[in-house]
Amino acid sequence: MPWFKGWSREGKAGIIKGKTLLDAIDGIEPPTRPTDKPLRLPLQDVYKIGGIGTVPVGRVETGIIKAGMIVSFAPSNVTTEVKSVEMHHEQLEQGNPGDNVGFNIKNVSVKDIRRGNVCSDSKNDPAKEAASFNAQVIV
Repeated sequence: MPWFKGWSREGKAGIIKGKTLLDAIDGIEPPTRPTDKPLRLPLQDVYKIGGIGTVPVGRVETGIIKAGMIVSFAPSNVTTEVKSVEMHHEQLEQGNPGDNVGFNIKNVSVKDIRRGNVCSDSKNDPAKEAASFNAQVIV
């Protein structure tokens, strides 16, 4: 609505002004996605693709995933090598935080890992089970 420029109200304290909803939303700074932290990639699904093999799919939350990495899946304690990383049927050198990626892994059945498992770098602080945790939630 180009004719609506926000709101103003006159009260005892003087004139009070406010922004439009779109201006307020545009003013929010998006959170930075940390590439320097260990890889954390929660799995959204796991597919078996003929001629390719097992392809887990998920969004990279922190860290980077690359072909050739040795990754582990928690809590199933499966460790394997990443053969390739793709996003929207295009091969990637690496998957960065915020990317929804699919990655081909070696010698792992779709029965060994499942939705909800967390993929992490086995050499850099691999994910493990926890009895409790603290979370920062952005609404």
